[in-house]
Amino acid sequence: MTYTALGGPTASLTDEDLRGGLVQALEAYAPRSRARKVIAVPPDITRFHSRAGFLTVAAADYYGDALTDVLPALGTHVPMTDGELDRMYPGLDHGLVRPHRWRSDLTTLGTVPASFVEEVSEGAVSFDWPAQVNTMIARGGYDAILSIGQVVPHEVIGFANHSKNLFVGTGGAAAIHASHFLGAAYGMERIMGRVDTPVRAVLDYAAREFAGHLPILYVLTVVSADEAGTLHVRGLFVGDDRECYEHAAALSGEVNITPVDRPFDHAVVYLDPAEFRSTWLGNKAIYRTRMAMADGGALTIIAPGVREFGEDPEIDRLIRAHGYRGTPETLAAVDRDSTLANNLSAAAHLIHGSSEGRFSVTWCPGHLSRREIEGVGYGYQSPQSAAERWGLDPATMERVATGYRTAPDGTRFFFVQNPALGLWALADRLRDGAGGAGGAGGAGGTGGGSDPRGA
Repeated sequence: MTYTALGGPTASLTDEDLRGGLVQALEAYAPRSRARKVIAVPPDITRFHSRAGFLTVAAADYYGDALTDVLPALGTHVPMTDGELDRMYPGLDHGLVRPHRWRSDLTTLGTVPASFVEEVSEGAVSFDWPAQVNTMIARGGYDAILSIGQVVPHEVIGFANHSKNLFVGTGGAAAIHASHFLGAAYGMERIMGRVDTPVRAVLDYAAREFAGHLPILYVLTVVSADEAGTLHVRGLFVGDDRECYEHAAALSGEVNITPVDRPFDHAVVYLDPAEFRSTWLGNKAIYRTRMAMADGGALTIIAPGVREFGEDPEIDRLIRAHGYRGTPETLAAVDRDSTLANNLSAAAHLIHGSSEGRFSVTWCPGHLSRREIEGVGYGYQSPQSAAERWGLDPATMERVATGYRTAPDGTRFFFVQNPALGLWALADRLRDGAGGAGGAGGAGGTGGGSDPRGA
């Protein structure tokens, strides 16, 4: 059931609203008078704007010594530094934080059968899917497992969070690889901004059939920016089943998905250096704008903090080796390179990160060279040169509101201040139904909207 449901499209929840809504749910689900051992599973620094850090600290304040562990849902990301922990979870005792090791420290709760995966993917793939979580979650003997995070349009599952936070965020290599490849095979543009997708169906199956005995409480936020670029928490939904996700996704569909009437001939995306350090993370700039990009258009990504391709060393190596060269080349590489075939999340990422030749992508990283960027198939420009070209001040770019702007030479372009907060798409590509409000998707012919095995 849903214990807390706060907010709406124009709401701006305060810290006290968030704390009060969380405590209300905790008092109903696992009050501190009875809870002896609690774990929080929040996102890492790459979801800084989710307000999940604040909620994690609020949970620690509420439970005191009973909150024994904080396990950031890293997925394939690297563990957080002390500085990132302080920024994400201010005041939290670092001694509570446990690293998630995605290639070990795992328990397989069960297996989703290939027949189900094939059915929900409409034949795109057919393989068993292992429902893996960190062993602490499976065997820790907790009175409450607080799965904390943000619901926002997502390229692999439709909307991020809920069961994804545990089965991918604390999952293992096999589960992460297969779920990402399932999403890529089905087609990213048939997935983004949809409540129900093949990947969501597989993870929900796992939650229902294999994790029903675990005391999981989902704590979900919805965050968006106003016209001035100021962030607001639009909603907080806390519950122990899928209902709270549906509430959150419905609201996210209203506030995080922006229909546009005309395709973008030119788009410029800024990536905050404190949040984005790799193309693995930063290619959200491509995912979240591709449904709005014009054929033959140009996307520029200004990323002063990006210094690597993959967060994981092996995935970084595979990206460098194969590059973002589109679906046919990636699938051919899977067939000839057993290492890539055993790292299907990397293959999925290479598919997602290509425009399939439909529009150009120019990366402007602070710490990768022209040779490195061009070596993976992108155009290169320095962040400074790109800022000058588009009339943007590097010192204030992080405060520029999302919307149309005019470059010094008169070129009209669309600027995105943080791609992680939304999805932009042509209105006719949203017509089939987006989000909980009727929304997003659709799409053939824009690179990634069809089964890559048939490409």
